[in-house]
Amino acid sequence: MRTILVTGPGGAGRTTVAAATALGGARRGQRVLFLTGDRVVPDEWFDGGDRPVVRRIDSGAHFRAEILALQERAAPALGLLGATPLADEELTELPGSDRFALLSALREAALGDWDLVVVDLPPVPDAVAVLALPEQLRRYLRRLLPPERQAARALRPMLAQLAGVPMPAEWLYETAARRDAELAAVQAMIEDPATTVRLVAEPGPATADALRTAHAGLALHRLAVEPVVANRMLPTESPDPWLSGLAAQQQAHLKALGETHELPHLGRDPRTADDLALLEPPAAPPAAAPDWTVEDRRETDGVLVWRIPLPGATKSDLGLVRRGDELVLTTGPFRRAVPLPSALRRCTVSGAALADGALSVRFAPDPELWPRTR
Repeated sequence: MRTILVTGPGGAGRTTVAAATALGGARRGQRVLFLTGDRVVPDEWFDGGDRPVVRRIDSGAHFRAEILALQERAAPALGLLGATPLADEELTELPGSDRFALLSALREAALGDWDLVVVDLPPVPDAVAVLALPEQLRRYLRRLLPPERQAARALRPMLAQLAGVPMPAEWLYETAARRDAELAAVQAMIEDPATTVRLVAEPGPATADALRTAHAGLALHRLAVEPVVANRMLPTESPDPWLSGLAAQQQAHLKALGETHELPHLGRDPRTADDLALLEPPAAPPAAAPDWTVEDRRETDGVLVWRIPLPGATKSDLGLVRRGDELVLTTGPFRRAVPLPSALRRCTVSGAALADGALSVRFAPDPELWPRTR
């Protein structure tokens, strides 16, 4: 199964490009699922026999279902506290719940028999935050409810008596294990080599900066990124001086975006499936995730160097902190706690440098931990 995650700066037409990608796959005979949270995707876009399966993500319904399920599960404890149960009709969606609804939709998609899944993600940086959630939430679960504690289930009543404090209830561990399995399925889908991110942008004054930030955030999470789709491109040859002037400005901004695939401006909003077919990006070669490598320079410089590609990152936006066996990396608004490779856990950080779109972190072997050789 191939998955294409479509995002970009707000207002760049990412939903239209995502829908066109899904329609193109369906017209080529593929079994295609199109996931979108946009409630105004026209039904006319998918008229005809060859069409993708469209699933609109209802974050409000997902939020209500999750709260009611949690309430039912915790009913005994809530009853002891004298809590008044919440009813479906009084629940209103909280900010951020759309991210969890999207993760749930991705998990269901991962279980399906599809040739192609096209996901209409929110704008950057929200899209990066959503894609980072599975790994982050699993890390939190492991810290708060360590899996190894589950091995002592039979001893919990006795431990509770000895310690004089109540031990976590069985349902809490079961819920954590179930959530971890669900998040693992979504994480596997996001990290699959057949999953790529398609950035859609309309060339303009702020586009290059927005895409640099997006590339850095996506690289931080080791996501494979396709060439940028430059949307709503104006014709370069026009007798109208006003239109030709706008096109010239667009072309100037386009040069700052690197390798791109250009899509035409239709002069109107796409209304039909035939309109949408004009906006399908051309097939791109398979994109590869950034390769993080450890270089052994002990003989020459006495260090090991962890090379982390971060295209688009700037020195002023970078942060690096060693915390136990993890390296906490920050680039702009994005942060990730990365487990250190086993060899680097026995080292101390001795320096770092950003050059040519890659962060090189130097590690000096700790004499107390590094194996001694004669």
